[in-house]
Amino acid sequence: MVVLNKIYTRTGDQGATRLASGASVSKTDARVAAYGAVDELNAVIGVARLNSGQNDRIDAMLARIQNELFDLGADLATPLDPPPTWEALRIVESQVARLESEIDWMNESLKPLDSFILPGGAPLSAHLHLARTVCRRAEREAVALVETGAPINVEAVKYLNRLSDHLFVAARRANANGAGDVKWKPGATR
Repeated sequence: MVVLNKIYTRTGDQGATRLASGASVSKTDARVAAYGAVDELNAVIGVARLNSGQNDRIDAMLARIQNELFDLGADLATPLDPPPTWEALRIVESQVARLESEIDWMNESLKPLDSFILPGGAPLSAHLHLARTVCRRAEREAVALVETGAPINVEAVKYLNRLSDHLFVAARRANANGAGDVKWKPGATR
């Protein structure tokens, strides 16, 4: 468990921060960008949950996902190399599989798409679309980290990829099972 007695440390005043391993890196480091985007995603999901209303099952999934995003942040903040001297918190395959299962459940009641969906409709749906776009950015940041040559847990990238799909389907479900979806009409305003 984390114990935070003092919130400000002044250690970042010169533009550096510490990873879970204790290594000092720039606040612009690709690893910091990746777990920072995950942190932002968590905050956006928190705002979305303010609008969950009667969507108890979606809210419960989002609450669990928020906790898992802290796990994911810890995973990304702990380099694989050198291996940590403790048992590092890592995203595991079963967490990705659970997202897939939930996507399948939510998708059962939705009609197939016949157009792209514009973010909007119900407030929860609009916020989930925002969360989806932040999730895609977090995924790009994680992939950019991999492209620097830094090895990361492959399940972390899979989780972000699946989560963006999960948030998209949840947004449609929150839009009266797709009935309230705002569809793109190509060239409609020409």
